[in-house]
Amino acid sequence: MQGVIFKTPSQIRWSSIITDFLLSGMVIGPLIAPFLAASGLAMLPIIGNIIYFMGFHVCPQPNMGLELAPPFIMAVCMRCYGTVTGLLITRMLYAISSGKELYWLNQYGWNGVAIAAVLMMAYPLELAAQVLGYWDFNNYLVTPFGLVTGLAWGLFTMPIFHNKKEIE
Repeated sequence: MQGVIFKTPSQIRWSSIITDFLLSGMVIGPLIAPFLAASGLAMLPIIGNIIYFMGFHVCPQPNMGLELAPPFIMAVCMRCYGTVTGLLITRMLYAISSGKELYWLNQYGWNGVAIAAVLMMAYPLELAAQVLGYWDFNNYLVTPFGLVTGLAWGLFTMPIFHNKKEIE
C-alpha cells in the first residue's frame, strides 16, 4: 500500500508513547478521582485514593479542586489542571502539524528556551501573588495562568518528545 508506513518495534518512538501515556493519566486522573472515591465499589475508592495521593504531592493547593462528585473534589486545583489542559492542547496541535511551524519553540534553540521559561513563570508568579495576598484563590483567575504555563511547556517539548521522522 502506498502512503502507509508500518513501523517495526525498533522504529517506534518510545518517548512519544510514554509521554502520551503520562499525559493521558494527568488529563483523566484528576477528573475521575472524585467519581472513583464516591463510587463505594470494591477497589475503585482505593484507586481514587492513589490518584488523590499523587495530586496531593504535585499540586500546591489540592484542597482547592472543583467539587465534581460532592463531597469529593478534583485531585488537583484548576491552576494545575489548566497546565495539563495546555499540554493536551499542544499535543493535539502537534498531532495535526509537522512541528515545523513558527510557534514551536524548540526550533529556536536557547532563545526558545528563554521564551518558554518566561511564559512558564505565569503559574508560579500567580501563586506567589496569591500567597502574598494580592488576591484570593479564584478558579476563573488561576486557570488561565496554568493554561499559559502548559502551553509554553508544550510548545517547547512536544516536538522533542514526538518528533515525526520519516522512515525509509
